[in-house]
Amino acid sequence: MNIQQMLFEFLGGLGIFLFGLNFMGDGLQKAAGDNLRSILNKFTSTPFRAILAGVIVTVLIQSSSATTVLTVGLVSAGFMSLKQAIGVIMGSNIGTTVTAFIIGISIGEYALPIMALGSAFLFFSKKTYVKSMGEVIFGFGALFFGLELMGNGLSPLETLPQFKELMLTLSGSPLLGVSVGTFLTLIVQSSSATIGIVQEMYGAGSMTLQAALPILFGSNIGTTITAILAALGTSVVAKRASASHVVFNLIGTIIVMILLSPFTSLIVMISEAFNLKPAMQLAFAHGLFNLTNVLIQMWFINSIAKLVTRIVPGEIEVIGYDDTRLDYSLISSSPIMALNQVKVEIGHMADVVTDEFREVFKYFENNEEASFDKAMKLEEVINDIDMKLTEYLMIIGSEELPLAKSNEHSSMLDITKYLERIGDHGENILKNINEGNKLAKRSSKNNDKTSENEVFYDEDLVRMFQLVELNIQESVASFTRNSYSLASNVLKREKEINSIESHLRSKYIRRLNKGVGRPSDGIMFVDIVSNLERMSDHTVKIAQHALGFRYPFLAAKSAAIGEQLDNKIKKLTAKSVFFM
Repeated sequence: MNIQQMLFEFLGGLGIFLFGLNFMGDGLQKAAGDNLRSILNKFTSTPFRAILAGVIVTVLIQSSSATTVLTVGLVSAGFMSLKQAIGVIMGSNIGTTVTAFIIGISIGEYALPIMALGSAFLFFSKKTYVKSMGEVIFGFGALFFGLELMGNGLSPLETLPQFKELMLTLSGSPLLGVSVGTFLTLIVQSSSATIGIVQEMYGAGSMTLQAALPILFGSNIGTTITAILAALGTSVVAKRASASHVVFNLIGTIIVMILLSPFTSLIVMISEAFNLKPAMQLAFAHGLFNLTNVLIQMWFINSIAKLVTRIVPGEIEVIGYDDTRLDYSLISSSPIMALNQVKVEIGHMADVVTDEFREVFKYFENNEEASFDKAMKLEEVINDIDMKLTEYLMIIGSEELPLAKSNEHSSMLDITKYLERIGDHGENILKNINEGNKLAKRSSKNNDKTSENEVFYDEDLVRMFQLVELNIQESVASFTRNSYSLASNVLKREKEINSIESHLRSKYIRRLNKGVGRPSDGIMFVDIVSNLERMSDHTVKIAQHALGFRYPFLAAKSAAIGEQLDNKIKKLTAKSVFFM
């Protein structure tokens, strides 16, 4: 027995298998239109729908770990509740069984032609969809090619007396088998890989069903490590979502281990009835285990949520948007009332935009990572609100509206976009500050005494931050309250902001000409100033909507009101002159 060749074939096969699985998942994700996050975000209103969403997404990306990580991210950002996340995690366990069935087909002898077909799609087509399908086909072939190599590498083991003794030990000690499955999955970071290895060994006759099943169940516990790692350093609710994954798989494994003998008998009976091959026997065992586990525990989602809340204590900081106030039934019955509700929601959106801006300013002043993370989460919330308000407004637009309300409807569509762009500029500033801080740290290692706070700090820039924040608040308030005075304040303040921007640009150019500071700092500094100025430009556009400058009807209304005020002033002046 050539141990080196055996080891190389096994490890090389494992690497190709993992690459194929990942490549196939990426291709499926691209072919699906990259809407997986949207599926998880939108279709989780009930436990059953959350489970179904978890199944669909996992089938598409061929990785329960990836689905769980995505779910933890959505929970952390406030787009999904803990109970919804538990449902998705349950569904991902069902979805991942598809991989075991794919492996059970056993078409390894056709792996190379399949890879050749996939590479033809990849390299001889310019269409994105065809290239994505090429990734799927190539990954599919690589998966089976990797399995063939692993099988060849492991086949000499069955002649070793020590290996036979180990298999007998595993057959007689199910708990040891679960431990092996857990440990192996922890190492390779893929339950599908562990299942593939076990299927190959069981198919080759190197392992009994009694030894294979516990390893199979252990892989479900081992796969939870990915979710645990994803939740490190995140919010309390994200940690709870990760803990729920561990609890769910642990409880399921305990239940099936208690019923191991009847479960094994059931698999043998199904195998004989349908004349299943060894690899497909394990695929059915894995599928039946996960499906039964979900059917039992889906009724206890609330209890699991309470349990993980005790396991992971702490206060929850909710960062998200409650879109339940957008009543779609109101659109057809009273579109004007629906439009008034949007006006209120624009105020809520402005509050989130202001919160993000304040966190950006905090990060500018203190360089605290908590402010950076919170600002990035708020940016995601702003994008979510923009999407939902735009969708709601588009549906309102299909209804008949009076001319004044039609113009207001157009204004609202514009204003939501302006607010979303203000959020984007805030994200740009965050990235500039973050990059500047990294440069400062690297420079400090090279004996440059410039501190992180000194890279961008300037009193005029601080003043600019303060003025822009006021403009964000008062521009939206001018629209929601129909306040001409607040809108006028924004326009006046814009002149000062433009003046500061011009002054800061000149000041930094003079500094660089004198050799003070690094050129890279100057580029990022000017970019921060530019983003602040563009934010202010968007607030001016919002204020112009309030003043009626953006649409002719509103402009005429504004002019008429102004003329009435002028006439009243003239009459009052005439009366005062007469009495004098």
